[in-house]
Amino acid sequence: MKEEYRVQEHPILPVDEREAIEFYWKGEKLLAREGETIASALFANGLRIFGYHQKDGAPQGMFCANGQCAQCMVIADGLPVKSCMVQVTPGVRVEPVDGDPKLPPVKEVPKFGDVEEVEVECLIIGGGPAGLSAAIELGKLGVKTLIVDDKHRLGGKLVLQTHKFFGSIEACYAGTRGIDIATKLEEELQQYESVAYWLNTAAVAVFSDQKVGVVRDGKPFDHPFDFAQGKAHGKEYVLIQPDVLLVAAGAREKSLAFKGNTLPGVYGAGAFQTLVNRDLVKPTEKLFIVGGGNVGLIAGYHALQAGIAVVGLVEVMPQCGGYKVHQDKQVRFGVPVYTSHTILSANGQDNVESVTIVQVDEDFQAIPGTEKSFECDTVLIAVGLDPVDEFYRKAWEFGMTAYAAGDAEEIAEASAAMFTGKIRGLEIARELGREVGEIPPDWLKTAEILKSKPGETITESLPPEAEGVFPVLHCVQEIPCNPCVSVCPQECIVIEEDDIRQLPQYVGEECTGCVRCVAICPGLAITLVDYRKDPAYPTVTIPYEFIEDTIAVGDVVTVLDMEGQVLGNVEVVRVRNVKANDRTILVGVKAPKEIAKRMAGIRVQEEQITEPMDHYVERLTDDVIICRCERVTAGEIRKFVREGFTDMNAIKFPTRAMMGACGSKTCANLIKRIFKEEGIAAGEIVENVHRPLFMEVPLGVFCEAEEGSHE
Repeated sequence: MKEEYRVQEHPILPVDEREAIEFYWKGEKLLAREGETIASALFANGLRIFGYHQKDGAPQGMFCANGQCAQCMVIADGLPVKSCMVQVTPGVRVEPVDGDPKLPPVKEVPKFGDVEEVEVECLIIGGGPAGLSAAIELGKLGVKTLIVDDKHRLGGKLVLQTHKFFGSIEACYAGTRGIDIATKLEEELQQYESVAYWLNTAAVAVFSDQKVGVVRDGKPFDHPFDFAQGKAHGKEYVLIQPDVLLVAAGAREKSLAFKGNTLPGVYGAGAFQTLVNRDLVKPTEKLFIVGGGNVGLIAGYHALQAGIAVVGLVEVMPQCGGYKVHQDKQVRFGVPVYTSHTILSANGQDNVESVTIVQVDEDFQAIPGTEKSFECDTVLIAVGLDPVDEFYRKAWEFGMTAYAAGDAEEIAEASAAMFTGKIRGLEIARELGREVGEIPPDWLKTAEILKSKPGETITESLPPEAEGVFPVLHCVQEIPCNPCVSVCPQECIVIEEDDIRQLPQYVGEECTGCVRCVAICPGLAITLVDYRKDPAYPTVTIPYEFIEDTIAVGDVVTVLDMEGQVLGNVEVVRVRNVKANDRTILVGVKAPKEIAKRMAGIRVQEEQITEPMDHYVERLTDDVIICRCERVTAGEIRKFVREGFTDMNAIKFPTRAMMGACGSKTCANLIKRIFKEEGIAAGEIVENVHRPLFMEVPLGVFCEAEEGSHE
């Protein structure tokens, strides 16, 4: 365990002191922290290459950190495992996969035994914001409910979110950090004895007899349900017969085709947030982001908070698709955002060493001569999400009563997932015969508002006042958000229409300078200007969510406007970090009145970090990989498409694309994109046949074999 690969300080998260445990990598003794996965432990020891592909010897590393692919496969105590999903145990011996894994000999042929079956009124797949919110509503009505989740704690992606949430305080805890919302939901769930949950449990199939197969950790569970308590160790296969199924399994990240796209160091935003915000691992020194949606923009902010340099962000569209307040945070902290640009290549031999980007025209074609390369060691891919909805679709195919909520139903923010989960809970209770009336119309309206995309962006209009004290709302895009309205004790901030997507406005002259609006704003988009002591040099209060020791009274800092333009250097006159502000530090600076109202943030990253190299790096190897598992290139797929293949199953046989461990979760959409590029209409494409099992299951799990003898 090497300190330089650990987050030593964090402005939001406590840096815990979990017990160090020993494990082995290629025979060398290393240290991990109790409870972390093998993948995180390897990263914490500076290791990125987990093995080499058996087809072409290409180095393999981590990509999704969510069990959806097999990029991070290692051999642990002789057995192949996904290192992102398996926790380190004391003394475990981990080896890289180099070629085909060599499995230990089978001592005896295991016997297939009886499968435990469980009946519940409602089975919920996924313990994230949607699943937990639904379970809480079901628990209130005494519905016998079981949640299964493949992680070691409840909360889903909430446990990775250190930022404050948008939306409404009343509807979805707006103004509260995702990590704290996860705790609130779990604590509320614990009140209801009719709800149980199994962690480290993966749903693997929905069957025609309307049962759901799950593989769970065999450790006993202490819960009042009359479920069989499982084996003392190992994994156990269980069939669950629900009256109603709710799929709240979230989303998986989309992949992207470009040269060098499978180099170790190229991975998804969820993997990055898992390493940094869940496990407090510092996986990179210099990060480059591809994708300007909320996921990519937020990941950049999380990187800065963890002390990681963000070299830049590219977005192929003329505007970022995420909230403008997220983009504004990036640029005013010193991160350049390159719209109408795309990635050409990730460069390096065995790891990412640089990235090359290029400007695109209105048809999204690269413009020659606009290439730029940047030194970095990680390329973070954040180009959208796909619903994990296969369980829901299969349930409907087999005639089950099934619902979907959260991202499994529609990709939206976690605030929307909580509220749609709440609605689904009542709908399921009504389906099960509980006395539940109609869903309140205002609930349905709120759900639609929370799911809405960013609306119109207006030109910033600064308040005309130049006396007294008042907030400046650097918020110019219609998004669902109203915490500033809710917390203002003087009711000076209002949203005129009954729709929290409308822009808040400062009205009246009653502001007392309480700074509550500054502290709660999820977008860090409010400052407070106070002319009362010195009209020529007012004090401006700016939100700051970085380590407190990095700023002090007397410091001279560079301040920027909302668009990231430098306004000048000013002196810090006050630093306040009080509990009521929920880890948001309020920094007061003295500023000339000419720039006071325009100031929106303090630069935290110096310009030289983001400067391009003096020449662009061209990756000569044509290694655009479409199927990661089987290392199938774009050229191989395109060849068969041009020969007239429109059946994805026919492409599967000669290339082995879609036949790997992930079950086509990452490559199928990329293959469809090639069809589109070749002029094949979507209606002409025959979809690939999906496996009956959605995840790999060791055969021994179906047997009465001892742990370690059957995997």
